[in-house]
Amino acid sequence: MASFYSVKWVEAGTGALNKVGDIVKSIGKSSIFLLMDPSLVNNVANVNHRVEKLFEDNNIKFTLFSDYSGEPTIEHVNAGLQVLKSNKCDCVVAIGGGSAMDLAKAIALFSESPELPWGEIVNQNQLKRLPLIAIPTTSGTGSEATKITVIIDTVKKIKINPNHQDLIPDVAILDPELIATLPKNFTAFTGMDALGHAMEAYVSNKSTLMSDFYAVEAIKLVGKYLKQAYDDGLNLEAREGMTLASYYAGLAFSNSSTNLAHAAGRVLGVHFNVPHGLAIALLLPFVMRFGLEVCEERYAEVAIALGADPGKKTKADLAKEAISIVEDYNEGYDIWNAAKQYIKDKDEFSLKIPAMVTDALSGGGILTNRKLPNEDHVTDIFNLLCNKL
Repeated sequence: MASFYSVKWVEAGTGALNKVGDIVKSIGKSSIFLLMDPSLVNNVANVNHRVEKLFEDNNIKFTLFSDYSGEPTIEHVNAGLQVLKSNKCDCVVAIGGGSAMDLAKAIALFSESPELPWGEIVNQNQLKRLPLIAIPTTSGTGSEATKITVIIDTVKKIKINPNHQDLIPDVAILDPELIATLPKNFTAFTGMDALGHAMEAYVSNKSTLMSDFYAVEAIKLVGKYLKQAYDDGLNLEAREGMTLASYYAGLAFSNSSTNLAHAAGRVLGVHFNVPHGLAIALLLPFVMRFGLEVCEERYAEVAIALGADPGKKTKADLAKEAISIVEDYNEGYDIWNAAKQYIKDKDEFSLKIPAMVTDALSGGGILTNRKLPNEDHVTDIFNLLCNKL
């Protein structure tokens, strides 16, 4: 028997954002803490003014909060809580990428559970928090569907990763118009992140029939729509396909897990500030090849989901083709040139490999790998990555 947790209410499709006012009123709230990615405030897409007008038209009070940058920290959480409390907000609406979602989850929780220690979140039967509406403006993190948040403790210099089903947003609004202006490079990075979420959920040793269903559907959508969205950002059908891919992948890994590519990918972010989706794209082919012998059947199914013609091919051939398809994605989406903007010195990278291996192995994500990696395995993966740069 397996549990499966998901968002209670999803609005998806072009124009879905227009329903946000009705949604707030339907859940009986009247004072919104509007947490918005700072890059969206007064940007060319006019996102904040669109949302503010929707609230004004519905006579809903709101307080805009965008006073943070980068990955969210405990200090950002505390700053947001102070603004929320002083304005007596009774609902949190988050608009942005994964960082906005993570920050909103923490603020919604601690507004109602101020004395709860971070380390005790996972042990609670039920969490008390404010209602949370998630509106993603990227198509990759899947945070609008997950029971996970990531907050940095700047004092201890660690990432806190509380995991609880009550951290899943109450409502997700998936509007492809909000993704249409995402630059090509971040379309690629976030799209590859969605693919990584789905693939790792699918080959995780914690996968279930339900997580498998959403993982495979997400992989199919990436195979069909990522290139279209990359080539033409204004293709709303492709953008909608990728918003669903991200959401489905989020459901899959939130109820299963990610594994080695994400454990190692987080390390690239810490040591070289590599954007998360880019790090996942870089590592996926090497991690797939490492696990090939124990994941052959599932990688064969991944290849078919990505569009490979099974014909009379063996499972072994199809599994190898899945790796080739991911490698072709990296070439086609200019992933390797993008990597060189962040990892500029191969000698420096090589010197940091021992520390990165230690960090990757201590993160916990490796435990769900069907083939358990050791220090030598992860060292080999980082060396292969270094040689490719």
